Amino acid sequence: MISGNASGAALRISLRRFFQLATEVFRLGIGYLGLAVLVAAILIASVPPLRVQAQYLHGLMVAALKPGGLRAPLYDVGSVLDAGSSAHGEATVTAADELPWPILTEEDIEAAQQDMAEVLSHLQFTRVLADTQAQFSIPGVTPTQAEALRSYIARKYRIAQSAAGALIATVFKVGREMDLDPQLLLAVIAIESRYNPFAESHMGAQGLMQVMTRVHKDKFAALGEGPLAALHPLVNIQVGAKILYDCIARRGSIDGGLACYVGATGPGDGGYGAKVKAEWRRIALASGIPVEG
Repeated sequence: MISGNASGAALRISLRRFFQLATEVFRLGIGYLGLAVLVAAILIASVPPLRVQAQYLHGLMVAALKPGGLRAPLYDVGSVLDAGSSAHGEATVTAADELPWPILTEEDIEAAQQDMAEVLSHLQFTRVLADTQAQFSIPGVTPTQAEALRSYIARKYRIAQSAAGALIATVFKVGREMDLDPQLLLAVIAIESRYNPFAESHMGAQGLMQVMTRVHKDKFAALGEGPLAALHPLVNIQVGAKILYDCIARRGSIDGGLACYVGATGPGDGGYGAKVKAEWRRIALASGIPVEG
């Protein structure tokens, strides 16, 4: 009998707990449902119909794309909010300052074009990499000599064969355009940065040929680039080669030009020229390509 009473009491307790839990769940559900209804009512009251918004934006786009000002059908969102209808009228766009967004100025367009030029410049190096990976060749140089040069640079300075090929192809193109021996430029790169395009000295010289960007901003500008392009291999080589060309022309010899390039103002250059010329000879010997100039 005692056992039966205990079982009944346990059952009643279990049923009571179950109903309490169910009641709590029901109460929470009603609360969340009420909150959802309230949010939906607020949205319906404050946001105009999506169709009206789409028509409004379409009218703005048409007005912006037609020059000279016009009368374009524009949905008056204020009227929709006030009257709760889809009434619309006409609005006149006669000046840029009346549009709901800023209009690009000539300066904005020029800045955007410069940014795009920098992007295309970086993509150009990617294209050179792909081209030399597919077929590496140097005009006027035998395939054996070209491959020997690439192998020497890649092995000694621990860079990828494709990167070595792209840099060599660029250096030969730039060097011949400026009447400089390309292998001399390769030697300068070797001594200056060891073929690290992101190298930077404690003085702020950057890139493959360690160009002082704050000093040679005009040379970057002449290429349509900014100083940040010093870390771009193709641009850096072009600017560095132009600096070396000007130095040689100013000093009247390769020795004097190398001293000028390293920034030596006195009779000595701290052995810089001897290091470059020694590497120049090693490169020519490894490649079998005669020294030009």
